[in-house]
Amino acid sequence: MDALRRANEIRSQRAELKKRLKSGELAVYDLIDDPPDYVLTAKVFDMIVAAPKYGKVKATRLLNQCRISQGKTLGGLSDRQRQELVELLRLR
Repeated sequence: MDALRRANEIRSQRAELKKRLKSGELAVYDLIDDPPDYVLTAKVFDMIVAAPKYGKVKATRLLNQCRISQGKTLGGLSDRQRQELVELLRLR
């Protein structure tokens, strides 16, 4: 039951985070640069797509340009990948 409660808590926190991304209250590059603990296992692709002006095609191109797999999680990004992705996102 503890694991279920924790999973539900994480889901609701991620939903709130996606709302903040969608509204523009939180920039996607800030999230990727310094992600909270509860979002480390979320896929980078999903977080980019949740932001305004980024659909599946743009997100795919962005990740391909940085040589990042679509299945990569925020916690699994290397320093190089994280830095390169944040720089590209800030330019847009």
